Amino acid sequence: MTSINLKAYSDDPSKINALMAFMKALSIKFEFTDKDEKPYDDAFVAKIQKSQDDYKKGKGKTYTVEELNKLWK
Repeated sequence: MTSINLKAYSDDPSKINALMAFMKALSIKFEFTDKDEKPYDDAFVAKIQKSQDDYKKGKGKTYTVEELNKLWK
């Protein structure tokens, strides 16, 4: 079985119902997810936020391009 992800957006419930009826008529399995589904894990978001806060407090370090190139070589 081949599977794809499909996202459809509409504020009109009749259009959603029509789409569901069409998919049912073709025997296409589908599921609904919460519209407010978060794309990132909460722990990851917290880690990034902490990182940004630390940088604002002066805990970060800025590198020049030359310094980065030395690290990569």
